[in-house]
Amino acid sequence: MPQLDVDGATLAYDDEGPRGAADAPVVFVHGWTADRHRWDHQLAHFSAARRVIRLDLRGHGQSTGAGVRTIAELARDVLALLDHLGVERCVLVGHSMGGMVAQTIALDHPARVERMVLVGTIGRMTYSRGRGMLMAASTLVPFRLFVAANIRRAFAPGYPREEIRAHVRASAATPREVVMTLYGAMRAFDVLDRAGEISVPTLIVHGYHDVQLPLRQMLRMAKACPDAVVRVLNAGHELPLERPAELTGALDAFLAAKP
Repeated sequence: MPQLDVDGATLAYDDEGPRGAADAPVVFVHGWTADRHRWDHQLAHFSAARRVIRLDLRGHGQSTGAGVRTIAELARDVLALLDHLGVERCVLVGHSMGGMVAQTIALDHPARVERMVLVGTIGRMTYSRGRGMLMAASTLVPFRLFVAANIRRAFAPGYPREEIRAHVRASAATPREVVMTLYGAMRAFDVLDRAGEISVPTLIVHGYHDVQLPLRQMLRMAKACPDAVVRVLNAGHELPLERPAELTGALDAFLAAKP
């Protein structure tokens, strides 16, 4: 497992597939409390024909490092890895918080992104006053209860309970400081008013049953993106786990289409 030291963190990553492929590398960025293995299905599929890169964000999975207070700081880590690997331009795929990272890079460094895929993500977290107060209060409960409540509701009804419990345990293994700091970073993230500036072809894939980041909020972002293609799947928030083959198929079709 290769690693890269970046600003007080050691980032674990995978870099697989043919280096000489004509197509731009595909870079996968996972979400909050997850790790790079969210993309196992996509890595296995795409690395046969093109270069595929995925990483554990700082403080997640096998990466070290303290939590950061802005999504932009995570974006800098991803750009540092791309620089280290000599990748000038890529297809950037991000899930949830990783989609926020992808949007940040596409807006601030458009020359680095050939295409972008946003999976279960939004440009601004918007809540009613009551929901906002409830979310703020949720941070005061015991850490494991806080994590469990957030992870359980990420799955659509009917997803196997034992698998959900396993993902709750894995998420709770993420350091508390990382979880809580990035929770604040996500709540503060807001690029919705800049969505019209996204200049690269973009695929937006969202779960119909997503209650973490509701479909209606994604549609506000999609409406503002000039080149966005939208796919809605019968899933909750965790599309890479709930519908891996369907997600891979959507990515495959998007990448095969001519710009």
